Amino acid sequence: MKDWRYWLAEQRGTLVALAIFALMFTIYISNHPAGLTTNVAQTAANKGTLLALVAMAQTLVVITAGIDLSVGAILVLTNCIASMVVTGNAFETTLGVVFVLFVGALCGALNGLIVIYGRLQPIVATIGTGAIFFGIALILRPLPGGTVNETLADAMTGKVFGIVPASLLMLLAIVLVVWLPFCSSVIGRAAYAAGSSETAAYMSGMPIRRGKFAAYTLGGLLASIGGLFLTFFTYSGQASSATASTYTLLSIAAVVLGGVSLFGGRGSAIGAIFGAFAFRAIGDLMFVFDFDALWQPLFQGVILLLAVSIGALGLWRVRNRLEWFG
Repeated sequence: MKDWRYWLAEQRGTLVALAIFALMFTIYISNHPAGLTTNVAQTAANKGTLLALVAMAQTLVVITAGIDLSVGAILVLTNCIASMVVTGNAFETTLGVVFVLFVGALCGALNGLIVIYGRLQPIVATIGTGAIFFGIALILRPLPGGTVNETLADAMTGKVFGIVPASLLMLLAIVLVVWLPFCSSVIGRAAYAAGSSETAAYMSGMPIRRGKFAAYTLGGLLASIGGLFLTFFTYSGQASSATASTYTLLSIAAVVLGGVSLFGGRGSAIGAIFGAFAFRAIGDLMFVFDFDALWQPLFQGVILLLAVSIGALGLWRVRNRLEWFG
């Protein structure tokens, strides 16, 4: 196979997600009363970035052939913690941010340890840990409230040079600093190999445990960045079960829309990012076309079902497992 054809096959999911997002966003902007303005772009970027961060966290686990049902709970927990500690002067705010990121990474590491050494199914393990994380969030923040460093919040959710949404630059930095080094490293390749065939990867001498542990830990870290961004976006913290459940489900939908295989071993966090923005654009279309609020959950559920179905279409033409990962 020629190089460009191989690259196209590898990036097919990402390109499809990009095309869906471009189409949905074009329709949204064409029908928006204000059209494409910097404020409209900023709002869309902020909402899309929040979901993209959680989708990236989900992607890291999914490529190992697992699924993390605690990402929404980690998002909510770190949101509640951030509303308590990311405040004060610059030094205090920095310490608060570091602590929030540490908590997120610790939650992800706990998931990884339970899955790897406890040998529990990821879906079972993360249901349990997610309940624990949400319970802690509820204890810390029984009622909505708190505050955050407004200067930092405005900078992260505002515009750079009055044009470019700062959230997009932050997302780009995370891709360059976290995702690209991970997927190009031995540990990252081991995580992919674990999703393709853990037994074969183990027999090949790949560091499977380290790969899976790194994937879960980085997933928790990314979810905590999402929790921070949610705090910047809302200026407060709230232990909301609806938020936790919604972002967990939407992260799975974004992952599948982005071409990441739920069977593991295939896909990219970049595709998941475009999947997240595509899913947000679909939600914005409901607002533009004035869908009744009572119908919106039904519509989103149909989209979620279709997203999962799209991810399974490729299996119909696969004759053996090696073809799926080839």
